[in-house]
Amino acid sequence: MSKADSPLKVLLFAGPFEVRGTSAYTLRLAQYTAAYGIETRVICPNATKVDPSMRAKLDIKEYRNLNVPILGHLILHLVKQELEKKRPDLIHIQSRHVLPQGQWLARKLKRPFLLTVNDYLQSDERLRIDMRWCKGIITVSESVKKDLIARTGLPDDFVLVISSGVDVPEQSQHVPVLSRDHEPVVGTAGPLEAIKGLPYFLGAASRVLEVNPHVQFLVSGAGPEESNLRHLVRDLEISENVTFVPNLYDFSISLEAMDIFCLASLRQGLGTIMLEAMALAKPVIATGVGGIYSVIRDGETGLVIPPSNSEILASSILKLLDDPLKARAMGESARELVRQEFRVETMVEKTVEQYKLALQVPV
Repeated sequence: MSKADSPLKVLLFAGPFEVRGTSAYTLRLAQYTAAYGIETRVICPNATKVDPSMRAKLDIKEYRNLNVPILGHLILHLVKQELEKKRPDLIHIQSRHVLPQGQWLARKLKRPFLLTVNDYLQSDERLRIDMRWCKGIITVSESVKKDLIARTGLPDDFVLVISSGVDVPEQSQHVPVLSRDHEPVVGTAGPLEAIKGLPYFLGAASRVLEVNPHVQFLVSGAGPEESNLRHLVRDLEISENVTFVPNLYDFSISLEAMDIFCLASLRQGLGTIMLEAMALAKPVIATGVGGIYSVIRDGETGLVIPPSNSEILASSILKLLDDPLKARAMGESARELVRQEFRVETMVEKTVEQYKLALQVPV
């Protein structure tokens, strides 16, 4: 193979892997880009949350303590030394949280980089971009793009939107949503963080159980709020109807078990786990924040509700529980929307196009 025909070498520079949408984004890029002539390598501080069977197929290198102050900078020098032996053509920084280290590598290796921004900057956060080496910023929704431009003053054409993509099964599930063969399961999945609005989900669960005590609630994920949420479940006296599932490599098993998926976030860039639920034809109830409106068509592909409102969330859950046919139709419409607009192949194809543009390779 001549040099001109050799694969483009892209370094995916990531933070610690967690069971969340941003980590799934990195894994999908690493998994699918080979079909487009891209040779990817992933560098991160920790990959223990990656399914071992998937990790065995991918080129993932851990540098422990890479994200630790002071010590991390020493390790970053070791990363640079290793990369100098086989330099990437391009660095794709997977999160703004690892931007300082990623663009330091880009400067030292004299390589261009792209940055993906999945969510919104904090109120006191500043984004310092090295415009010499940065060739563009990818955001996951128009909402995130608008917020980023307003906060940073970056040129509009420097920031583009590539929505996260997910796998869509060829056929929807074998067991219909809200089948009479089992108690209905209403669930949520994602990192257990304050911004995810999970106390409102549990508050809604309590209200639903006052009307229908035969509903099960599933909370899938791990994070800093887990202990507080377990205490809240006990305080609400709904422990027998709420199951926590904290230790999984991904959310696929949990999503399969749900009849209805709820996203109670107070802020949301897009909602990759929500897309995964929709791809399984699950009816979705989501708060109308951030990028949600770019996915959910209220009453058609899901229900959109205001944030921080357990009463309305409970009412929406009961509405779907009382009308299984409508819930199934909504789930099928959601699945078709994802199939048309949010497939992983579309995300990867558009991202690879940006790789080639950054390197001035004919697309």
